[in-house]
Amino acid sequence: MQTTSFVSLVLSLFLILVTVSSAKRYEPNWASLDTRPLPAWYDESKIGIFLHWGVFSVPSYINEWFWWEWKGAKSPRAVTFMLKNYKPDFTYADFAPDFKAEFYDPNRWADIFNASGAKYVVLVTKHHEGFTNWPSKYSWNWNAMDVGPNRDLVGDLANAIRKKTDIHFGIYHSLFEWFNPLYLQDAANKYTTQDFVKSKTMPELHELVTKYEPEVVWSDGDWMVNDTYWNATNFLAWLFNDSPVKDTVVVNDRWGKNIRCKHGSFYNCNDKFVPSQLFKHKWENCMSLDKGSWGFRRDASLSSIYSMDDFISLLVRTVSLGGNLLVNVGPTSYGEIAPIYEERLRQMGEWLNINGEAIYATKPWAFQNDTVNPDVWYTSKKTSNGTVVYAILLKWLKGNVLELGAPIVSRQSSITLLGYSGSPFTFTGQAIHGVEINVPTIPFYDMPCQWGWVFKLENLVNQ
Repeated sequence: MQTTSFVSLVLSLFLILVTVSSAKRYEPNWASLDTRPLPAWYDESKIGIFLHWGVFSVPSYINEWFWWEWKGAKSPRAVTFMLKNYKPDFTYADFAPDFKAEFYDPNRWADIFNASGAKYVVLVTKHHEGFTNWPSKYSWNWNAMDVGPNRDLVGDLANAIRKKTDIHFGIYHSLFEWFNPLYLQDAANKYTTQDFVKSKTMPELHELVTKYEPEVVWSDGDWMVNDTYWNATNFLAWLFNDSPVKDTVVVNDRWGKNIRCKHGSFYNCNDKFVPSQLFKHKWENCMSLDKGSWGFRRDASLSSIYSMDDFISLLVRTVSLGGNLLVNVGPTSYGEIAPIYEERLRQMGEWLNINGEAIYATKPWAFQNDTVNPDVWYTSKKTSNGTVVYAILLKWLKGNVLELGAPIVSRQSSITLLGYSGSPFTFTGQAIHGVEINVPTIPFYDMPCQWGWVFKLENLVNQ
């Protein structure tokens, strides 16, 4: 018995070693990195929150590129604003002490994001100004612990999100910094040197991942030079092989000017990207509720803020085409999510409470946009009883008949409206494709929602 037990133990250890040794390891090249499967949680989530927050939130004028607008591009708006409102020797660094975040309550932020229905959050940890929202060892006296808030903004939010919600926490990080001397010297050397990357970019990324274990690493600031300068593939190989989030982390495609829309767990391509047709690779539409800025603007007008009609339309179209929607808000320098943005996020959550079945964990259907009704977009979901198709109507009917050109129905088909307590709707199938759905007049108080009504189609012939 002892001999048998010993042999069994040795065999078990051998199998464990074989399993470990045969585990997939990714090499630092795109051919290998691109073979890594997309973690399922990301595609199923569909909706995230983006947060642009930094020293630029203090002037909160023009946009988050204010320093560049003032000292780089020397735009008349920025120059005039500074001349009128600040002393002549004022520097951009002088804004930092006023980035106090005195009302910042990460638990309240977590409650808002949870109510929004979003499934992941991406916080800007460092924008192109170089100021780090965490106490980085590589950003002396230009970080949120040493100046301004005097606290770890990143860690506080990560802890609140994980304590109060099941939302995935992620970080945004800019590869470059507008006025960092080391970066400027590398640029002057035509990127034949990598002093900035070796002493700043890569140490910061490793520090962020090791300390906060983000499940999204959202890179930016890539557009001046190819990925080889940024040493991107070596970092990603470590991230996917040996980091504390190697099994769950996802990354975007901004790792060099030659990489966008070509490599990455998901593609952003360009800001506010929405393809005209179904995209083969997983993609994300990063957009801002303020159409004119990613950071908070004190002078933003209501007309520059997405209406809920337009916002739900964009959300539906994005998911129908296979994308995720990353919804940006810019917090204030004093640490508040402005009421107009909180309202939009909570309204999104109310809509998802009723219609989330047609959004979360769905897949694109054979048709994305209906063939006869341009106001209808489709998603689908496989169930034990077959595929369910969701027809999302963006403009409510003028009459009592909803005509769709894509579905093929039979007597076994069923059509209902999510959130509506009435009986399934009657319908008439067309000769080949299409259906006419008879929708009774529904009183306002019985309408399930104010925007984007979802018709659930079951047992279609072309499911």
